[in-house]
This record gives sequence, C-alpha cells and structure tokens, in this order.
Amino acid sequence: MNFDFPLILLSIIVFTGVVVLGDFIFCIIHHEKLLEIKKRTLIIEYSRAFFPVLLLVFCIRSFVAQPYRVPTSSLAPTVIPGDFIFVNQYHYGVRFPIWNKKLINVDEPARGQIALFPYPAETSMTFIKRVIGLPGDHISYIDKTLYINGKKQATKFVKDVTRLDDFGQLQTYQEYQEDLFGVKHDIFLQANAPANNFYNIVVPKDEYFMMGDNRDGSDDSRYWGFVHESTFIGHALFVWMSWNSNAAEWYDAIRWNRIGTKI
Repeated sequence: MNFDFPLILLSIIVFTGVVVLGDFIFCIIHHEKLLEIKKRTLIIEYSRAFFPVLLLVFCIRSFVAQPYRVPTSSLAPTVIPGDFIFVNQYHYGVRFPIWNKKLINVDEPARGQIALFPYPAETSMTFIKRVIGLPGDHISYIDKTLYINGKKQATKFVKDVTRLDDFGQLQTYQEYQEDLFGVKHDIFLQANAPANNFYNIVVPKDEYFMMGDNRDGSDDSRYWGFVHESTFIGHALFVWMSWNSNAAEWYDAIRWNRIGTKI
C-alpha cells in the first residue's frame, strides 16, 4: 500500500490550523490572552504545540529538501537499496505542494543527473533514475552500448561483482565505468541478460529519457516511455544514511562508508 505522505501531512496541518484558529477567535471573543496558562482540551493543546512544527516541516519538505529511501537496485552501483538520499526540491523549479505544479523556473534537468519523478504508470509511486536523453536527442542502445546523437558513450571494464538482487538471489554483474558526455559513473551489466536493442528513439520536446545504472535490472524509459519536465520532483545530491536490512545484527546494519557519498 502506498501512502501519500505529503497529503496526509497537509491534512493534519489543516486540521491543527483550524483548531488553533478557532482557539484564537475564542480568546478574542472572551477577552483572554492567547498564551496565558489555562487548561484546555487535549486536542487544542496538541494542536497549538504541533501546528507550527508541522507547518515548518511541510514547507521545508515541499520547497527546500526531502529525504528519500531507495527501495530497489535499479541504480546500483551508484545507489543501492537502503540508501537514504538528500533530494534538492527546488533544483528543477519551485512547485506547488501536493499537485507538483511549477510556480517558478529555476533550472532544467541536465544529462547525467539523478532525478526523482512520479512513476508514469502509477503516479503514487516515486522513481529515481539517471537523466540520459534530453529533448531532441536521438537515443540508441545496441549490444548494451549507449549511443546519443550518433556518438558512442565510452565504457571501461572495472570488475566483476557478486551481490544479492532485489529478490534475494546471488547475481554476478560486470561493473563498467561509463562516460556520459563527461559525466563518469559506474553501471552494472549482466552477460547472460538479453540486450533489448533499440534504435534512434527521438526524445520529444519537454520530455526526458531516463535509465537506471543497473542496465539489465531497471524498469525505465525503455519500457514505459519518457518523463515530462513538469513532473520532476527533485535532484538527488548525496547519501545521508544507508541501512543494510540483510545484516545479521542491527549494529552492523549501518553502512558507514556510504554516508556522505555524492551522487
């Protein structure tokens, strides 16, 4: 079940705000001081205590930054399941909360950035992928090699990696460093996975082609199409916490080496 946390938070803020406003009006009518010590019902006491805090959290989360927990390995090895990442909310423009409507232009998604957006097939879910194709680009993926506007994106073999996949099965990956027009990052490939070639896909105006770094284990634009510029949520910046849910003991679960990793 997917919970719309911003909507739930906004609903609580509206409720507590109405209670606080009602209490304020009551104090005016009865000539009482708003902040004087006087026993009130629990609803009023809690509303007065939590309303300003919740409002501040909502504003920061909506307009400045928010945390996001990575649930799958579609962007491995760059980000992995259990990573908590810091997301810049205003990098792609200041947007109206809940409905994600842009109010002020700030910047556009750039190639190589890792961005968050609603999953086009189920908008209540948030996806995180790398920006590969910009509006007007011609994208091809041939024998697991990426071509943008006819230019091959160079890759260099790094090492073989054996790790658990999202289903708890051990898989062997070939790790490569890809040079995406100067943006160097590591990707995973699997020798026994089909190539799923495609040729000369043209990215429409105001749309972006998104891919995961785990190229053979990512549900991305190759399968459900482009992401419209108006739907982007934010730009992922760095890992602020990482939790390994498969650790044998809770005190071994924190991946200290990943904290602060720039992405």
